[in-house]
Amino acid sequence: MAAASLKDMRLKNVAWILCAVALLALPDFPAGVASAANGRTVFKWVDQQGVTHYGDHIPPEYASQEQHVMNSQGVEINRLDAQKTPEQLATDDQKKAEAVQSQNRDRNLLNTYASVQEIERLRDQRVALVSDQIKVTGQFLEGLNGRLKKLRTASMRFKPYSSDANAPPMPDQTAEDLVRLGNDIHTQEENLRQKRSEELTMRKQFESDISRFKELKGIH
Repeated sequence: MAAASLKDMRLKNVAWILCAVALLALPDFPAGVASAANGRTVFKWVDQQGVTHYGDHIPPEYASQEQHVMNSQGVEINRLDAQKTPEQLATDDQKKAEAVQSQNRDRNLLNTYASVQEIERLRDQRVALVSDQIKVTGQFLEGLNGRLKKLRTASMRFKPYSSDANAPPMPDQTAEDLVRLGNDIHTQEENLRQKRSEELTMRKQFESDISRFKELKGIH
């Protein structure tokens, strides 16, 4: 037993010596680190030129970058991440917010629907409602365009549209009707674009909900 213990102790001493020699061979590694008996920790950092340094403290100008903490044997015992920029912090916050939204969405899906068929029925109802609004808006827009066409035809008898030098000036009421109809048509065209976009977005959202619901329920 005594011989075995002595052998183990010698092996440990050899390993320690090899470790110390390896540390001394590292660039810019303080010689005092090799004296492991003091038990102090050593910090490792990289300067602006990319040169690695070791020491018992981090210089203030490098305090915000990634740091490595090593024990007296040169073994890394801790690592401190670099201080994040405001942009990186904002990105982290955004990711956390998105994760919370995703969790809330999953919870709402499971609490609201009992089956895929329920989601599909609600989708069909809401899409049908928007489709009806699109149809009504389209019909109204068609009527406005018809009225504008007739009014423009009638306005050709007046200046400045008529080529007749003796043509009368356009009545104020006709000019106002042209402007009003043009504005109404522009408004309804924008409404129609919004309703079509709303319908497309709604279909995509429901398809996404159905796909996610199947995942949560393990439905294939």
